[in-house]
Amino acid sequence: MTSGTPVALLDSDLQLGTGPGRVIALLGSSNGKYPSGNSVLVSGSEESILIDPSITVAERGGVPARVDRMLVSHAHEDHLAGCATFPHAALHSHHDDLLGLHSINGILDVYGFDDPVRSEWGKTLIRDFHYVDRPDATGYGDGHRFDLGGAMRVEVVHLPGHTRGHCGFLIEPDGVLFVADVDLTSFGPYYGDHWSDLEDFERSIDRVATIDAKHYVTFHHKGVVSTRSEFLQQLAAFRAVINDREARFLTFLSETHSMEEAVQHRFIYRQGVALPFADHVERRSMSLHLARLLRTGQVIEVDPGRYRAA
Repeated sequence: MTSGTPVALLDSDLQLGTGPGRVIALLGSSNGKYPSGNSVLVSGSEESILIDPSITVAERGGVPARVDRMLVSHAHEDHLAGCATFPHAALHSHHDDLLGLHSINGILDVYGFDDPVRSEWGKTLIRDFHYVDRPDATGYGDGHRFDLGGAMRVEVVHLPGHTRGHCGFLIEPDGVLFVADVDLTSFGPYYGDHWSDLEDFERSIDRVATIDAKHYVTFHHKGVVSTRSEFLQQLAAFRAVINDREARFLTFLSETHSMEEAVQHRFIYRQGVALPFADHVERRSMSLHLARLLRTGQVIEVDPGRYRAA
């Protein structure tokens, strides 16, 4: 089943590779600066796949091919924003994130926000990110391969941590690795949702570093990186943000503090950032760090709910 009338290429669209089909990076504004993102269109002789339909895809009203399938790297609003543009295309995500495609309540469970943030964020998803329930969406797992004809194929690379089902995609024979929200931003890895895990994210970054590709495509910020040495350098800097947060947290805990005091201190966001979910993200992220530091004996609980570096 196909969906959408093809639209013309834009000057910002980048053709990647020289394979028998086509791989086109559809860059959002400022290389996919949030709330936009960089989608990838892969066309073989039999099918075309659109990876992570962005809000820019929605705004342009389509892509330069008919779309047979959409692959969503994970259940977050900006990676789903263009799905409604292709209502008849098959939709897929990793099994662990599938609930976020099936219903608005499912994706809100992925974030894990409490009311009133949960209810207001649900309205934002529908109003600003064109969210629609897709109960017909089906799941894939690590290593699943989509064959598009003419030797074009897309292989799933499970990279959990950002969400449980977060995935990248290796596109062959052109050697393009879409790394989704292993996005190399100076902000660093995001693991602030109920569906997030700090140590899974670290393992996923390490896995990405082992995959040799000709082009690396991030959903945000960097866009396309076509030199492996440059990619590995940026990936190392991205991973180092985790260590920096943990070091700053340990310094903070040179005196006794509660988690709520840590939330207000801000380790993820800058002071003054007024996002409605900022407290939630700080609490979830730093709780993951705290659990590790307690487990390794670097932090002790001196009173119920109050912690200090050992």
